[in-house]
Amino acid sequence: MKDSAQKPHISVAFLTAASLLLAAPLSHAHHAMGGATPTTSIEGMLSGIAHPVIGLDHFAFLIIAALLSFTLQGKARYLVPLGFVAATVAGTLYHLGSAELPMAETVIALSVLLGGMAVMLRHNIQALTMAILFAAIGVFHGYAYGESIIGAEQTPLLSYLMGFALIQYAVITGGAKLLSMLAERSAKAQSLAMRFGGALTAATGAVFLGMNLA
Repeated sequence: MKDSAQKPHISVAFLTAASLLLAAPLSHAHHAMGGATPTTSIEGMLSGIAHPVIGLDHFAFLIIAALLSFTLQGKARYLVPLGFVAATVAGTLYHLGSAELPMAETVIALSVLLGGMAVMLRHNIQALTMAILFAAIGVFHGYAYGESIIGAEQTPLLSYLMGFALIQYAVITGGAKLLSMLAERSAKAQSLAMRFGGALTAATGAVFLGMNLA
């Protein structure tokens, strides 16, 4: 009876971790507008919302950020992700300023691989340390986001920035909240979801890293 009672929790754990990652299309395209530069505020917003989701490497890191943010306590769980979001905006603006950031895609892939491993190893990372790491990595993710909006006018650009900022924060904090609800139901299921999510994202990072180094 005990084993059968655990099965629903195990199913929920796997669905929790897998649905977050596999909700993104199984591709690594980074352009929501088919490569075209957004020309209106609506196009800018839609492109901004889509970019962190259809880019599987970016989406995988958002899942990692959600899993790691869940380990924080109190307001830090919702404040630390803001550092990552702000850094992505800064990274995009840095790109639009015609500045170069070498090996951005490789660093992004490496961040997904190492982030997934950190989740699996379940190291306790202090809020300040996590905020600094998120901010440093966020610059690279934001730099990659900038590629889709080069040449856009101010209105679609602002909408684009708002779109990807909102979706990133929603995915991270929403994922952390989902894990919190799962933990209230079953600590074992929550732990399993963490391990499975970490393994899946680490594997994703390894694939992208291999593609970038090939």
